[in-house]
Amino acid sequence: MGQNHNLELSFRADGRPQHTRTYLIRRFFNWFPMGLTYAFLYMGRYNLTVAKNALGSMMTKADFGIIFGIGTFAYALAFLINGPLTDKIGGKRAIQIAALGAGTANLLMGFMLYLVLAKNASFNLVFAFSALYLMNMYFQSFGAVSIVKVNSAWFHVRERGVFGGIFGILISLGIYFAFDWSEAIVNATRAVVSTDLGLVQRILRSLVGATDATIDQTWWVFFIPAILLYTFFIIETFLLRDNPQKAGLYNLNTADASSGEADTPLLFKELLIRILTNKIIIIVAAIELCTGVLRQGIMHWYHIYNFEVFKLGSESFMHAHWGLILMIAGSSGGMLAGFLSDRVFGSRRGPVAALLYGTMVFATILMIFALKNPVLLAVVVTLISFCVIGTHGMLSGTATMDFGGSRGAATAVGLIDGAVYLGTGIQSLAIGFISGVNWAFWPIFLAPFSIIGLMLAIKIWHAKPQPKKKS
Repeated sequence: MGQNHNLELSFRADGRPQHTRTYLIRRFFNWFPMGLTYAFLYMGRYNLTVAKNALGSMMTKADFGIIFGIGTFAYALAFLINGPLTDKIGGKRAIQIAALGAGTANLLMGFMLYLVLAKNASFNLVFAFSALYLMNMYFQSFGAVSIVKVNSAWFHVRERGVFGGIFGILISLGIYFAFDWSEAIVNATRAVVSTDLGLVQRILRSLVGATDATIDQTWWVFFIPAILLYTFFIIETFLLRDNPQKAGLYNLNTADASSGEADTPLLFKELLIRILTNKIIIIVAAIELCTGVLRQGIMHWYHIYNFEVFKLGSESFMHAHWGLILMIAGSSGGMLAGFLSDRVFGSRRGPVAALLYGTMVFATILMIFALKNPVLLAVVVTLISFCVIGTHGMLSGTATMDFGGSRGAATAVGLIDGAVYLGTGIQSLAIGFISGVNWAFWPIFLAPFSIIGLMLAIKIWHAKPQPKKKS
């Protein structure tokens, strides 16, 4: 196949590359299974939120805040190691490490919950879950760096806005799996079913023996993501390739910050110097810290707020289908952001981030007045989710490739996603505490981060990567 495709790449009038049909098909079969692996990593990450509601008083809001906070801080710090490591070993190995490690951590969390619920084992649930969730999040941290690393070699700068949209869809799909699929699993494995079950739920209930169970089998919310991650570990072995050349296609000059350099991996010291001295990457990391606060500050706590304050469970569309709503909002936000970046702003990412953050400033302030109105609050949090996933896809999924270059993409996304999860850890501990005092502080805590994010996004309005030589 390679003999027919070592051709000079042609470009459209607007500067976007004109790929062969064979290249586009092979690229799809490269990123799509990898994208599903990434989505199932999300399922194995945020299933903890659904498990928290299912466990009731066994896991309080403060307990959840501690467990999730410890995990996210570990996730953020792990990028310091796993970003440069992924640039060295390649994205394929990294995503396989993520799937295998996170799958095992979920298996262990499920087994521990089985011992507690079914065997009445005596565990300090907070300590045990904190340790296993820390392990889970360490391996999870390979996910984002690997998908950006691989796709930095497959997507030209002028088409990365599209990939940013795809990245947003993958994130949104993972959130859908994490919330809706996990909620469906919890409902299907209860001892007493309070809602009508779908066909798949009835099959699952029969397979796991929940029909005659006397206790809730909540551990399956961890077992099933583990099974899916192990399955995709095997699939990646046969389908995934680190770059087009390894798939027998032409070498793509991506026109990013490392375009024109040698293909050999950079040394660890060189990677750190390149990333930490790049002003644009540092500003993007600061914006993404704000994104981490806003994204998780809505995604997790709205689900809990609905359940606790409005007393809405599976009978509420917003509660039962929160993952679907996040998927639709995030996917549309990601695709709109990608379109605007590539087609309106000449593949600049800053203007899109600024527009979306400006909308979030309005939405977070409006949220302060919407806490008593379920309908208005639902509209506001959906709007914030639309904007925050669009921003995250643009910056963490696309700007990292642009300014880190294909040789340093994993290290760049490691720094930036580390900042996202530093923000996640901050909000987890903060909102876990302040929501116990008064839920009115929830949007008041979020609003300043939207304002800071907007101000920083304006600073990178004109930023574009500078290749070492003309593409």
